[in-house]
Amino acid sequence: MRLFTTIAALRCYLNSQKSTAPHLTVGLVPTMGALHAGHLSLIQRARQENAIALVSIFVNPLQFGPTEDFQDYPRNVEQDRLLCEQAGVDAIFAPSATEMFGNQAVEPTETEQTAQKQIEIHLSSLTQVVPPPAMTSVLCGKARPGHFQGVAGIVTKLLSLVQPTKAYFGQKDAQQLAIIRKLVFDFNLPVEIVACQIVREESGLAMSSRNQYLTTEQKQQASVLYRALQQASKTFASGDRTAAAALAAAHAAVAGEPTVKLEYAELVDPDTLTPLQVVETAGLLAVAARVGSTRLIDNIILRNRRPIVAIDGPAGAGKSTVTRQAATALNLFYLDTGAMYRALTWLALKTATPISDECAIAELISSSYLEYNLDPASLMLKINGEDVTEAIRSLEVTSRVSEMAAIPAVRQFLVEEQRRCGTKGGIIAEGRDIGTNVFPDAELKIFLTASVQERSRRRLLELKDTDRANISLAQLEQDIALRDEKDSTREVAPLRKAADAVEIQTDNLTVAEVIDQIVGLYKERIGPKS
Repeated sequence: MRLFTTIAALRCYLNSQKSTAPHLTVGLVPTMGALHAGHLSLIQRARQENAIALVSIFVNPLQFGPTEDFQDYPRNVEQDRLLCEQAGVDAIFAPSATEMFGNQAVEPTETEQTAQKQIEIHLSSLTQVVPPPAMTSVLCGKARPGHFQGVAGIVTKLLSLVQPTKAYFGQKDAQQLAIIRKLVFDFNLPVEIVACQIVREESGLAMSSRNQYLTTEQKQQASVLYRALQQASKTFASGDRTAAAALAAAHAAVAGEPTVKLEYAELVDPDTLTPLQVVETAGLLAVAARVGSTRLIDNIILRNRRPIVAIDGPAGAGKSTVTRQAATALNLFYLDTGAMYRALTWLALKTATPISDECAIAELISSSYLEYNLDPASLMLKINGEDVTEAIRSLEVTSRVSEMAAIPAVRQFLVEEQRRCGTKGGIIAEGRDIGTNVFPDAELKIFLTASVQERSRRRLLELKDTDRANISLAQLEQDIALRDEKDSTREVAPLRKAADAVEIQTDNLTVAEVIDQIVGLYKERIGPKS
């Protein structure tokens, strides 16, 4: 693991890595240090999904107000370094304020020790990044003027310096997350912002560097915030989707712990942060409170949608057959993601757009639109108004769809489409990254698999009456094993089992038996009424 404190060294490292592998994926985890299990969960995901995992450690003075805890914010670089090393981080970027902002912006200090205590940034000498006022004037923005402008500035700088493929942020800082996503969208920055679930202590208290300020008793008292969110969620699940009901439940729960002083409880749109009166699809219920002198935040997403079932697994595991039949059994819509890739392949072939020309393909799909009927009994797919439900099953499309699916612009376009289809839920979808990438918040995730030998045997039966009937079982096993390796090591959305997925090994199961297991899991985890 490398530790860099200068921009020049960081750039040298990244350039040297990319010189040998131009398409190298880099995952960035921006932190202010004082690392805990929440940070480590971000690092673990960055490590899993990228060739390089890079952690930045910088206590950003721009996001602290004059009366806030910049001087006393927990700092333990050596402990952070050890944790990163144990987590498999490739490099740490831990610059000084002078390195990040320059001599003109930073008030000179005599020693490194006082640099942490008496640092002063002259904002007038820095270019400012100003998020939309509507997003910074709500929630924490009311009590922390200028905070999110400071966050936007440092994140923009880090994304510019590192130029990561993905950047990982915790859902606990939901307002920050929404603002950063808006920033990336508005500036067309070529990075995917990945939100990671809140990691909690055993009591339910959300992990935070500021938890170090709390005594054992205060930590227990602070756990009322999570209980308040849970109570609001129960009220919401009972059928009352109004903000008034959810907020009343949260306030009532916190009132039972007088040592916790609630600063706010608000229900807003998770993306725009606009206050909500009723949750139509999703609402962010966020709270902030003080326990002693320590300010804590927490939140939960309230979703008004039917469940989503995500089925991942290797090629040849029978996902398509099982998913379509399970959709009928569960009365869910069937999102055929493979058909979506086929539709774009069909369009490229029809318009004589070379699939090898990624720029031309990106231009083509950017002006295209898809329409669906997701009823498994009468599936229909249109592209640019033309019904291609049957046309996409041609041998020509089949022979080129894998090439099309490997294009990053195609994957990005279709992931957005798939997420749009899941806005109101009530779907079951299959693929190789549905549960890990497309619908990480799916209510039920299944990893459907089978041994290489069993998948090869099934494939041989499928080829029995085709022109490839003479292929040997040994050759099929070799081909499938090679495809597994490629799928699990590819740079974009590699095949892997989600941490919360249920694995179903199908070697000795019929399709009906697999569907029975899926239906059973659905009823057990989601409930028959859903």
